[in-house]
Order: sequence, then structure tokens, then C-alpha cells
Amino acid sequence: MPSGTILVADDDAAIRTVLNQALSRAGYTVRLTSNAATLWRWVSSGDGDLVITDVVMPDENIFDVLPRMKKLRPDLPVIVMSAQNTFMTAIRASEKGAYEYLPKPFDLKELIGIVGRALEEPKMVRKVEGEDLSEGMPLVGRSPAMQDIYRVLARLMQTDLTVMINGESGTGKELVARALHDYGKRRNGPFVAINMAAIPRDLIEAELFGHEKGAFTGAQNRSSGRFEQADGGTLFLDEIGDMPMEAQTRLLRVLQQGEYTTVGGRTPIKTDVRIVAATNKDLRNLINQGLFREDLYFRLNVVPIRLPPLRERVEDIGDLVRHFFTMAEKEGLPPKQLDQSALNQLRRYRWPGNVRELENLVRRLAALYPQDVISEGLLEQELNQPTVSPLEEDGSETINLSGSVERYLNGYFENYGDALPPPGLYHRILREVEYPLISAALAATRGNQIKAAELLGVNRNTLRKKIRDLEIQVMRSSR
Repeated sequence: MPSGTILVADDDAAIRTVLNQALSRAGYTVRLTSNAATLWRWVSSGDGDLVITDVVMPDENIFDVLPRMKKLRPDLPVIVMSAQNTFMTAIRASEKGAYEYLPKPFDLKELIGIVGRALEEPKMVRKVEGEDLSEGMPLVGRSPAMQDIYRVLARLMQTDLTVMINGESGTGKELVARALHDYGKRRNGPFVAINMAAIPRDLIEAELFGHEKGAFTGAQNRSSGRFEQADGGTLFLDEIGDMPMEAQTRLLRVLQQGEYTTVGGRTPIKTDVRIVAATNKDLRNLINQGLFREDLYFRLNVVPIRLPPLRERVEDIGDLVRHFFTMAEKEGLPPKQLDQSALNQLRRYRWPGNVRELENLVRRLAALYPQDVISEGLLEQELNQPTVSPLEEDGSETINLSGSVERYLNGYFENYGDALPPPGLYHRILREVEYPLISAALAATRGNQIKAAELLGVNRNTLRKKIRDLEIQVMRSSR
């Protein structure tokens, strides 16, 4: 039968009652309080075997009390609850030394299970970080799916475990990788990202591991690779499923032995990097096809994280829209918001491009429309607006942008008199055009970058740079 005294602190009487009943039925002795001062008095007196507490209390924020608790009683497990279900809340709970973080509303069975594990585990002194974290929000969303991700990330911050992020294009895989780095123990080291799909296959090994002078045609000087550049920090291997077999073998050696050789080199080089990999492909399927090493998969897939597509977390769309509008406003654009009918319309949309598609839409709304409140009718135009007009008499195609820009400028002057729009209109429009244009060209050529560059009428190297800068996912050609 479980035993122990649980200290519960929450200013909500209903939550105190529910927790008292559930914990008492499970066999624990329960003491209840509605303020942080009483909780601190109990803890400082040596009472209780475990604490369950809300973050925002009437007299003090628990994150200000938690470091004192951990310093006085480092073996006391503290479970933190909060209705402020953000990524930063989960991270702060972990940084301040909490045993576990639970978003409200929580599952009582899950809570009882966590209490049991916390009391049964060997007593361990947990490091408490005194550093205050930035208010910046690298990840946005309060859905249950995102709460699960926040909790996993919080547990991983002070480890060097290899992480595999799986998710559709546009779900934010690099954001998760950056969060692991920026809020982890390697935050003072470099974060280096490489997209396997954006680099010619015959150059990937040189990009990763560097090369010696004369190693291959065109190698006129020694060049450092991404492993060398990321030493002491984090290396993000995006679209790992596009890595050729030869490079996979080299990468496996690094993961097994912690060292590598440059292309054309013979001397082993020690490396100290944390690996975070990502893919939008089914690596198991690639293994069955003989395109991906199974032993490398197990080395990379130590901690798997699945990012849900936006259609599986539509309850986050409101938070995301507000976040992207705020970002646009900081860039000098006028403040905007959606009316309820427009927000409902966004929640019904399927979002094939996921969060990236939503961000592009919001930026376009902020840049091209003078209205302060975006209506459902205006959104309807954007979500269904064709990109290309019918063929001209000479057979060429014309992109229908001039009408949109003209409507935007005319509407802006009607609302704001002779005042000019915020500077940077050219680059804002260019950004909105380039991503769908290049994506469409790559889709039409099935990922063949040579043919896509020819279709677009740009240099192949220019196209590669655009793909990298815009983080466009490239499907490999099957032709």
C-alpha cells in the first residue's frame, strides 16, 4: 500500500478537493493549502515527502520559491501544475528543479502514477539552474499534443541524448532542434544545421566532415566540415532520409567512436557534438528498401519525437496566428487580428503546408491588406486565389501579382491618407512569392533541381541557395 505525506498547494478550492480525494483513496496522507507561504513553512519544517503545487499562487510565484525548496531539501520531489500551458512553463519547471510538470487540466490516474514513481525512485540531488530564461517563445501551442512535446523537451534539456524528430514538412522540426540547443547545457556552443536534401549527394560527405586540399576536383584548399564547426554544440541533420549510403557509414562511425576523418584525410579527429536528426520520411520503409542503414537508425532514434501536423492540433491555430501577427508588427507592419468567423475558417482548412503555410498566410495578410480586422471573405480570397493567370496570346504565363499589390496600396492610402506603408514592401512581397514559386517548380519536376532551375530561368547554384534559405523540402526525382 502506498504511504507518504503529500503537500498540496493550489488557490483553487475545487482542485484541492479533487486532489485530496484522489490521493487519500490511493493511500497517502494529504495536507492542503491555498498559498505559497504555508507551503514554504511546511517544507522548511521538514514536513511532507512530496509536493504538488500550482505555479501562480496569490502571494508568490512558485518558481521563486522552488529554488529555495531544492536548496533546503534537494531530495524532495516537486510536481508543478499550471494552466499557463506554454513551452516556457515546462522549461522553467525543469530548470528550477521540478520533478515533473503537468498542464491543467490533468489526468488523475497519470498524476497518481507520477506520485508513485517519484516516491519510489532513489533520492537524487538535482542541479538547479539560477539563470533566468528568455520570455521568447520558440514553440507555440497549448494543445495536448504540444504539451506532450514540451514535457519531453524539458526532460531532454540537460542531456546529450541523440534525438530523432519526425514530422511532415512545415511542422517546425528545426524549431524543436533549436529549442533543445538554446535551452540545453550546450547553449553556449554553436548550433549548426545542414539539410541533406539541399546538397548534391556527391558533396554531402565533404560538407559534413570537411575535406583536404586536392581530395577531389575543385578542392583547392582544406575546408572544415559541419562536425568541426559544431564542436561543443549541436549539429542538426535535417532530412536525414536523403543521406547517401556512403555518408551514412561515416556518420555511424562518428556515433560509435566519437571521431571522424576528413575526405582525403587520414588522421582521426575527435568530435564533441550533440546530434539532432529530422525527417519527413518513413525511415523504416527506407530500411526495407535498402536505402537506409538499420544500425544507423537505432543510433539516431534514441529519443524519438513526433511533431503533429497542424490539422491534428487546430486548437493551436489562434495562438499561432496571434504569434505571427505579433512578429509581423515587430517588423514594422500594422497590427492585425482575425474575426471569429475567419478563425473558424482557418480551423476548417486542411493545411497541407502545416505551420509554415499558416505563417506565410499571416505575413501576407499583414503585408498586403490595410484592414485592421481580417474577415472570412478576405480569407476566402487568399485560400482560393489562383497563383497563375490563363495563357497569354504568345503562350507565356503571367503571375497575377500586380492586381493584389495595387489593391493593397490603394486601400492603404484610402485608410491612412498620404502616409506610405511600412518600408520593405518589395522584400515582403518577394518572400511571399519565392517560396510557393520554387516549391511548385520542384514539384513539377519531381525534385529535379537542374530542370527546376531551367524552368525558373535561374542559375542552379542560385536555386540551391534559395532552397536552403527558404527551408524548402525537396522530393527526390524518381525519373
